[in-house]
Amino acid sequence: MEEINTENKRDYIAGEVLLIDKSVDWTSFDVVKKIRYLITKSLGLKKIKVGHAGTLDPLATGLVILCTGKKTKTIESFQAQKKEYFASIYIGSTTPSFDLETEVDKEYETSHITEELIEKAVKSFIGKQDQIPPIFSAKRINGKRAYLSAREGEKIEMKPSEIEIYEIDILEVKLPHELKLRISCSKGTYIRALARDIGEALNSGAYLSLLRRSKIGDFSVENAITVEEFEKML
Repeated sequence: MEEINTENKRDYIAGEVLLIDKSVDWTSFDVVKKIRYLITKSLGLKKIKVGHAGTLDPLATGLVILCTGKKTKTIESFQAQKKEYFASIYIGSTTPSFDLETEVDKEYETSHITEELIEKAVKSFIGKQDQIPPIFSAKRINGKRAYLSAREGEKIEMKPSEIEIYEIDILEVKLPHELKLRISCSKGTYIRALARDIGEALNSGAYLSLLRRSKIGDFSVENAITVEEFEKML
């Protein structure tokens, strides 16, 4: 694992790798934009390259890797690494976005759901599979971000992508509605879509109520700092 330089005088132009703990309601691009602004302001630069190595949904928190300067050329190597998430799933309802970005649109029966059924359903998703991404996602469809089309009420078809889920641990079950999981998965996996699919496997419905990304490859959110901490450090 590459050492992250925590000295105040960093060489951002030559390139730094920054581990940021993203807050809720920030987009990944919001983080990039803010960090770029703080660096240019602090160093008196007109501009500097800053990019993120994999987006994280606005309602999710946790690890986002940023690269600056010449290190932006290494972004793809971080994007390809496996991810770890901690997720809370609400069983018995669905939303169009598969999370709390949109309102509940349907309610489902849950009286038939047992812990044994949940365990069987959850474990069935381990391995390689085709996953249909949410329409409320940053994927480009005909040159346009899918979430923009979804918010405008356009009908779009999302094509499945091959993903792999390496591990799923059930951390807590509170029947009939609450399920907490730890998930280790490949690039391109949508945990919101997994929540949808688990709901369907339970012959019910489900959506993602909370999500935190804890790891990307060997990098951990435990070693990350918030945007506010980064600003104070500068």
